[in-house]
Amino acid sequence: MARLPRAVLLLVAARAVNRLGAFSLSFLTVLVSTEYGTSATTAGLVTAGFGLASIPSRLAGGRLADRIGRRRTIVLGLTGCAVTQLGIAGAPSLTAVAVWAVLLGLVFELYEPPSQAMIADAVGPADRVRAFGLLNAALAVGGMGAGLLAAGLGHWGLRWLFVVDALTCLVCAAVVRCALPADHPSDARRPGPADGPAPERTPAVPVRPWRDPALLLMLLSGTVFALVLSQIMTALPLALTRRGLEPADAGFLFTVSAVTVVAVQPALRVRRFTALSAPAALALGYVLVGLGVAGYAAAHTLPAHAAATVVWSLGDAFLLGRAFAVVAGLAPPGGTGRYLAVYGLCWGVAAVAAPIAGTQLLQHAGPGPMWLGTSAVCLLLAAAQPLLVRPAAGPLAGESPAAEPPAAESPAAEPLAAEPVAARPETGEQRPADA
Repeated sequence: MARLPRAVLLLVAARAVNRLGAFSLSFLTVLVSTEYGTSATTAGLVTAGFGLASIPSRLAGGRLADRIGRRRTIVLGLTGCAVTQLGIAGAPSLTAVAVWAVLLGLVFELYEPPSQAMIADAVGPADRVRAFGLLNAALAVGGMGAGLLAAGLGHWGLRWLFVVDALTCLVCAAVVRCALPADHPSDARRPGPADGPAPERTPAVPVRPWRDPALLLMLLSGTVFALVLSQIMTALPLALTRRGLEPADAGFLFTVSAVTVVAVQPALRVRRFTALSAPAALALGYVLVGLGVAGYAAAHTLPAHAAATVVWSLGDAFLLGRAFAVVAGLAPPGGTGRYLAVYGLCWGVAAVAAPIAGTQLLQHAGPGPMWLGTSAVCLLLAAAQPLLVRPAAGPLAGESPAAEPPAAESPAAEPLAAEPVAARPETGEQRPADA
């Protein structure tokens, strides 16, 4: 199996370093309520302002990635995150922290689409699942370290969490700026994976992701899955208390999930799995997630919850890389960043809807029915994959969709700046996004 391009490995390493500091936002509500003496409702509104601002941020990141280049957009986004998090850390008033939180949201997702697009550009369709899987595994490892850092720094003060997160953003930006190839908008040649990263050609057709039915089907499927995964993240601590366990045990279970995602990566490269079509692989992933979530409905002890966590995490490992690989394959030349940005909106929608849905289901139905209902949704998604993904993926996940012929010269057809660097692996931004 061919080695992944150096630019992909460097980008993955840089993102892992950045992920080490990606713990501060979990404490934004706590910081607002404790440092400024506000109610939980007010603190929640500040956090919601950040979340809403992050949705256009992802779309802007996709457009900038295709216009000014992958590397420039990544550096811009990471630097913006660093500046705004330092602003939160030093905010003297509630108004100031609210403004900085919204500004953070506006830059928070800028670097995600270009990171993914850089990986997609750097490897061939056959290697995209592996590349995105590597990115997911690296982010999982960084997430484990982030939890340990948060536990230690939290004793010094919550503001320090934002300072350290800002520093990791700057380190990541420096690695990307100094170690990865520069953007070359004028370079029309698009080398293959053996040549390393390459700029995209001027698109022969307008890039219109919102008019691509195949992408919209993937967005629909991805949004439902993002709701499932986000519900696990938000409802699990509360559900554990209904079973006589501690909410903090959720941290242990999330660590089990991260370890599982990392440990299963070599197995995902086995020929039996790599030969699966996109619909079959995604369906298998949804079945595993559904079985794992159903295990939560029957679990009453921490070991039982851990076993269920391993099962759904195996499904998660199947899903994230595959889904992003399919979406990258759908994009016409010059549109990879925008296609991935539109698909990534599923996580923004889930971040707003999942906490509401999860808490309401838990309050009115209880843990068992909530988890069984969530499992049923996953099994329905598995059954629907041949209908949702085959029109999108075609025989191969890497094929581009038929595009409408251009009626006239359009701004979208202008040469697009692209990272000559290796394209990003198809990952999930599922992973809920990180700063």
